[in-house]
Amino acid sequence: MKPFPPDFQFSQHNLQDYEDCPRRFELRYLERREWPALQSEPVLEMERRAEMGRRFHNLVHQASLGLPDPAIQTQLADPDLVAWWDAYRSSSLLASLPNLRRPEFTLSAPFGGYRLVAKYDLLAVEPGQRAVIVDWKTSPRAIPRTTLARRMQTRVYPLLLVEAGQVVNQGHPLLPEQIEMIYWFTAQPEHPVHFHYSLKQYQSDREDLQAILREIVARPAGQFPLTLDGRKCLYCVYRSLCNRGVRAGALDEEDLELEPEDTIELPFEQIGEIEF
Repeated sequence: MKPFPPDFQFSQHNLQDYEDCPRRFELRYLERREWPALQSEPVLEMERRAEMGRRFHNLVHQASLGLPDPAIQTQLADPDLVAWWDAYRSSSLLASLPNLRRPEFTLSAPFGGYRLVAKYDLLAVEPGQRAVIVDWKTSPRAIPRTTLARRMQTRVYPLLLVEAGQVVNQGHPLLPEQIEMIYWFTAQPEHPVHFHYSLKQYQSDREDLQAILREIVARPAGQFPLTLDGRKCLYCVYRSLCNRGVRAGALDEEDLELEPEDTIELPFEQIGEIEF
């Protein structure tokens, strides 16, 4: 039995893959298997939207760092990107956020004998009072609140901020009740989805995530089962490898996210990190 990598870093991305399909987790993160199946169809539109998502996140990052709007305007060529940027600039959300803002901020802390890491699109903090996590979504349509509530991102991001939030809160821990997570959609810019954290939710998330980590680490190689939900396979690049079909799912049939995954490797040049 091959031992589980002792330096493995858990993130919302790989934990979500495990929740969706344990076999996908094994193929992608343990075997590091490459498989050239399409994620969705039509291909060109998928690739275009993924690229627009990357560019939008980069523009928001530049703006958060103080790049003047005229300099950003020179980068707006695609009509979708223009519309997304206009919606972002006119959104009432920005004015409601704390002034201390950290864009593209990576946080890491020990958890369950491993490391839990997250890269926040934006972390806005009012020290001693509150912290707001903002995630920019450029998916083709807004994702329902009930779906978001089940996502690992909604559970991991606030939990990690409780575990390691002192690095952004003048050395003091952040209480669960001081944390809010907001999803902002280019498809629905005036209706962001808010999640207010709580001690009860934190305790539940911590217990559940620790149990998931124990389950993952204890599984022997080759004993990561395929999902029972065939819909997950429609948008998985391994579906033909697993004999779950060849044709990709349509771009507009699911709550599909096309933003690129953040590959997080330690050490970081800029990172809030809590040691073991």
